[in-house]
Amino acid sequence: MTAQQSSRQPARGAGTSLPPGAQIVVRDEEWLVKNVTRTDHDGDRIEAVGISEFVRDQEAVFFTGLELTRDGAPGIELMDPAKTTLISDDSPNFRRSRLFLEAILRKTPLPQSERGLALADSFLLDSLPYQQRPAQLALSGRNLRPRMLIADVVGLGKTLEIGLTLAELIRRGRGERILVVTPQHVLEQFQHELWTRFAIPLIRLDSAGIERIQREIPAGRNPFTFFKRVIVSIDTLKNTDQYKHHLEHIRWDAVVIDESHNLINRGSLRNQLAQLLAPQTDALILASATPHNGNARSFAELIALLDPAAIRDPERYSADDIKHLFIRRTKVSAEVREKMSGQWADRGPSESVHCAATPAEEKIFEELAQVWLPAEGGSVSEVPLFPYTLLKSFLSSHAALNSTVDTRIKTLEKKDDPEATGAELAALQRLRELSAGLTEQDSAKFAALVEQLKAIGVGPRSETRVVVFSERVQTLEWLRSAVPAALGFKGKALEEAARVMHGGLSDEQQMQCVEDFGLADTPVRILFTGDVASEGVNLHRQCHQLIHYDVPWSLIRIEQRNGRIDRYGQVHKPQFRALILTSEVDGAKDDRTVAERLLEREHEAHCSLGTAEAVSGLYRAEAEEKSLIQDLLKGRTVDESLQHTAEEAGGADDFLADFFAQVDDTTGPGSDASAASSASDESSAPPKADVPRLFTTTREFVDEAVREVFPDAQQSLGMDRDPENGLISFKPPVDLVHRLKALPPDYRREQRLSERLLVTLNRKLADRALVRARESGTSSWPEISLLTDLHPVVEWLTDKVLVKLGRQEAPVITADVEAPVYLVQGIYSNAQGRPTVVKWMAVTGEEVTDDMVGILRQAGVGPTMANPLERHDVDGLRAGIPDALEAAETFLSRHSSEWDKALLAPIEEYRQRLGKWEQPTLAGEETKDELSRLADSLLTTGRPMLRVLAVLDSAHGSAAQA
Repeated sequence: MTAQQSSRQPARGAGTSLPPGAQIVVRDEEWLVKNVTRTDHDGDRIEAVGISEFVRDQEAVFFTGLELTRDGAPGIELMDPAKTTLISDDSPNFRRSRLFLEAILRKTPLPQSERGLALADSFLLDSLPYQQRPAQLALSGRNLRPRMLIADVVGLGKTLEIGLTLAELIRRGRGERILVVTPQHVLEQFQHELWTRFAIPLIRLDSAGIERIQREIPAGRNPFTFFKRVIVSIDTLKNTDQYKHHLEHIRWDAVVIDESHNLINRGSLRNQLAQLLAPQTDALILASATPHNGNARSFAELIALLDPAAIRDPERYSADDIKHLFIRRTKVSAEVREKMSGQWADRGPSESVHCAATPAEEKIFEELAQVWLPAEGGSVSEVPLFPYTLLKSFLSSHAALNSTVDTRIKTLEKKDDPEATGAELAALQRLRELSAGLTEQDSAKFAALVEQLKAIGVGPRSETRVVVFSERVQTLEWLRSAVPAALGFKGKALEEAARVMHGGLSDEQQMQCVEDFGLADTPVRILFTGDVASEGVNLHRQCHQLIHYDVPWSLIRIEQRNGRIDRYGQVHKPQFRALILTSEVDGAKDDRTVAERLLEREHEAHCSLGTAEAVSGLYRAEAEEKSLIQDLLKGRTVDESLQHTAEEAGGADDFLADFFAQVDDTTGPGSDASAASSASDESSAPPKADVPRLFTTTREFVDEAVREVFPDAQQSLGMDRDPENGLISFKPPVDLVHRLKALPPDYRREQRLSERLLVTLNRKLADRALVRARESGTSSWPEISLLTDLHPVVEWLTDKVLVKLGRQEAPVITADVEAPVYLVQGIYSNAQGRPTVVKWMAVTGEEVTDDMVGILRQAGVGPTMANPLERHDVDGLRAGIPDALEAAETFLSRHSSEWDKALLAPIEEYRQRLGKWEQPTLAGEETKDELSRLADSLLTTGRPMLRVLAVLDSAHGSAAQA
């Protein structure tokens, strides 16, 4: 921007940007830009906070296409950098100037050309390269947008990988509006992890939450615009008829869909939801340990949500076609195994606990073997698979068998053909008579369960916890009512010792079960749960014992169950037991027939492949069980069935072996290479971003900012600081309380954040607070939060620092320089308004360098510098601004093509792929032309935006002018 250009610059249209931190004038008031996004019809959408007196700290949204003056001129104006006012800084050590420069550095999004990770080491988690790979892939530029499928096997920490990725997007100005969609029972768990570890707040809109928000907001207001970052269950959102009109009018920066294998079935409500959300977001992160159903076309449809042009032929494609979208590792992958050595105890095999059937149970085995599942065939049932349904019910419990028998009797009694159903009804009546009077004393597995629980230490005077799985709700309810008393629990403890969790509970009830089981001080000792808890739920915080009361007839389901306690963060060796009911009846198909062999095969696969998912080649728990039963009817054994299904699946869909079978870590889709690693050493960490900082650490910045903004912090904020452990305690002022409304309401209420905040920059202290919260019986929310760069308190202080200077003011700093040095920010943007290149320049005469921080350090600008309170010739320095801006723009123009190379290569590669794409049927609403326009919109366009940040002047020059 030169001196000849307009003294007040209209806000930019397409191809330009108002960077966060820029000051604008709207309706004659001054505002600080927080975020800018493009809209389809109304120009730029500008989120801003007021800085002039009348609108101070008020948040507002403006649209460049709607904010017009009476004569039709643009109503949003960016101050012309040539008209920058220079002011002297009288603060100690030039603290105000240094904080202002640091705040601008922090508020400016990292450019699209920056591929390295900026924040990976600043959060409350271990620095593990394998967990950083998804963020690295998202930023690699190999896809036009940050879109990917994280398909790591159970337990590796997909939630942490998602958190890291979202954090990096936020640092790039691409994560203001975030929608996370999860199964209902993991809502709070996911919300908890993202806040406590990354300081990313999500408002939980469960079924009750949406109703509460709709009562609080004006009638007709879209509930998803009320908060910028929300988490909601897929079960709530899948009712697209109710929420479609809200969702289709919302643009998201990032959408996360956990357990995304639930989206595959075309035409389902979940699939319709995904088809609705995918075009409405820039970044899309899908996560699932089992993201497919063994069908090439179905998996291609899932990939098409991420990149419609990735797969040319949905019936035939390879891992190479989707390597820019897909990442998968197992516990035995080299990078995981190496980094987890000594930190994640290896599990052993499932211990089979044989339970010899009681006489009453043997009678049922005999009835099943002779009438329902005779060796020579000819079952009494007209439904071939139903006898195995009976068998599995019985192997679970007499309560489950009774329920199955009663349901089948009711079904048959409704039929009009008594002759066809008479024999089966009679057989069912005999089973009912045999099972109706059974109690705990007649159950061998019940006696064995109680014995095993006592052996591992579960009881009234023990802290030991255990999770007990069963497929049948009736079994779970029966165990819940009978087991605690058998273990000696009495009085109030009898009611509190055990919890039941299954799919019939509400989302709030399920979340409460998970939270109570994970808190050390709660009295719950046993969690009886169905397979609703086998996906995504963390049960390892206070537990390393798991018992399969009945065993699912699926390797995938067994692995998913075991993964609830065998996962990243487990400090004890996971122990698994399975109750195996045995029979002496000839021809009886007891648990040794199927369950015990499946347990053995699951362990073998875990040791050799890291996952049992690919053993059968069916990739779906339901498909595995159905195929196994059909093979059992044909007389095949478990091993013969698994071999048969794997051979059939391999012949039909060899492509899946590329993705989900074990592969060499340096070449497969789960490898460092496919995750866009630039290092040849597979154990090396992803590259770090080049992030200019004037302050060495966030701690230094926070300390200086508090001194500058609140010199009387102890009196005005009631601030207490513990120099030994780093705890900071203060009462948040009104404007900060307003910002804290974006935090989870339960957390705000339980920790009474509006009254007092406890924060720290000490990671060890924050980690101890998190551990202490898990040992609490009242709340899992820690009372102390870690001040990461994303924390609302740090963002609040940063904004406070920025507004210490007035409208379009820049400080003059007395420094060790020979001639005046103008510090200038230069930003190129794309048509989406996102920075593609950001340069921090120091201009001396016609000489320009883009190492502003280096020049500052060389000039002695730092915390130990003295402020001599020199008088500078501000008029003379101001006169040099136009020439400095012209030199800066010339420098940017001269090097822009060189900087663009990093952007052009992946875009051109995508264009070539797009040119070969001839399969529009999977694209949904995104056509080939739209994808081409998307590619165009990512290229740098227009002139750079320039901003004068400060001027360095020598003490000698100041004295001479004086």
